[in-house]
Amino acid sequence: MKIRLIKAALATAALAVVVLGSVSLQAAQNRKLDFTLVNKTGITIAEVYVSPSKDDSWGEDVMGKDVLKNNASVDIEFARSEKTCKWDLKVVDEDKGSIEWTDLDLCTANEITLKYEGKKPTAIIK
Repeated sequence: MKIRLIKAALATAALAVVVLGSVSLQAAQNRKLDFTLVNKTGITIAEVYVSPSKDDSWGEDVMGKDVLKNNASVDIEFARSEKTCKWDLKVVDEDKGSIEWTDLDLCTANEITLKYEGKKPTAIIK
């Protein structure tokens, strides 16, 4: 009788570890979408839009009324319910010129540095 109870308790504990591990992994993946955006473009960024790659619209400017000056950074945080890894990024400068990057994997990004290499805009993901 004791052996059956011990086996049942161990099975229940193992299931709890699997379930809790899965929940923790999901929470970690959701947190992983947050990143720091670093501006090394030489211009002031007036607007920043981040949208899932599968969406057709940009949504709201995540900067609000703030601007991102050259050599400055800002933390971009996501709602915890977001699950997709592939995102598009659009920045708009003070003269209303815009640059877009597509299919950025935010599940692997901690920091995205925007800069120009020659005359080509680049996004360096770390």
